[in-house]
Parts: sequence; structure tokens; C-alpha cells
Amino acid sequence: MTPAKSGLPLQNRLARVAWKLVDCALVRFTPRPCHAWRAFVLRLCGAKLGAGCHIYPGAIIWAPWNLECGDDACIANGAEIYNVARVTIGRRAVISQGAYLCSASHDYSDASRAEFPLVSAPIRVGDCAWIAARAIVLPGVTIGEGSVIGAGSVVTRDTPPHTVCAGNPCRVIKSTAPKNRA
Repeated sequence: MTPAKSGLPLQNRLARVAWKLVDCALVRFTPRPCHAWRAFVLRLCGAKLGAGCHIYPGAIIWAPWNLECGDDACIANGAEIYNVARVTIGRRAVISQGAYLCSASHDYSDASRAEFPLVSAPIRVGDCAWIAARAIVLPGVTIGEGSVIGAGSVVTRDTPPHTVCAGNPCRVIKSTAPKNRA
């Protein structure tokens, strides 16, 4: 994780205020089927979205300019993308309701300092991965392609591709990789 200054620049804070106004006026209260409209608005605000993305109106996106989604990616109602650093969601990946992708925290290592400076690291969710309901993904984590993260899991480190992972802390439960047939 890379330390940031004790706060974010004024320009970033103003951009987030502008985004919240746009979100409230043009995104939050749109009907569920209006995915193309929400994608259009997010793109205007700096998001890089592939074709056919399904961003639901109740999804909470902290900074659209730090969001990248592949084709047919989905972010459900109630999912929260706290993307101080870039969050990349792969093609056909699903972020379920109540999931929390958190790309930043605070450096608590020097208890004598009261600032607790912000630290951030990007999150990457591989193609065809699924983050189930209420799972938490912490800064700097990569979710492997085709992986499933169980409901309520806390992901503190990278997960391998084609696995089912669950728990707190999250661990591999089983492999889903295709078997070689002779």
C-alpha cells in the first residue's frame, strides 16, 4: 500500500462532491432496467466500462474515475465500491448485494502520531469471478479469474483462479478448475 498525504487533495474532494450530486440526481433514483443510462453517466464521470455492464441504482461508487469494468460486469444494489485507488472488475464478474470492495485504510503502525495517514492499493477482480453477498475485499487484493468468494467472507490476500473461497479470513475451500480428461 502506498501512503497518501494526511488528506486527499482539494480537487479530489470537490470532484467527489460533484459526483455525489450527479449520483443523487441522475443515477440513484433511476428504474432498475436503466443500466445503459447509468453506464453513460458513469462514463461521463470518468469510469471505464465495457459493453453491457449492469450497474444497479443502489450501488455505491465512491469515485467513478477509479472504476474499470469489463464487458457484462455487474455491481448489485447495496454493493459498495470504496475506490480511493483503482478497482478493476473483470469481464462477466459479479459483485453481489452488500459486498464491500475497500481500496484504502489508514496506517495505524505509529500510534504516537494522531494523523493515521491514508494508505491505498488497487483491487482487481478477475473475469467471471463472483463476490457473494456481504463479502469484504481489502486493499491490494486480486481475486482470481473464475473464483467465487463466499457470502460474508473477509478477503485479506489474493485468491487463486478457479477456486471457491470463504471465511474470515478467507481461505480456499475447493478448486473449480476444469479437470483434464484423457
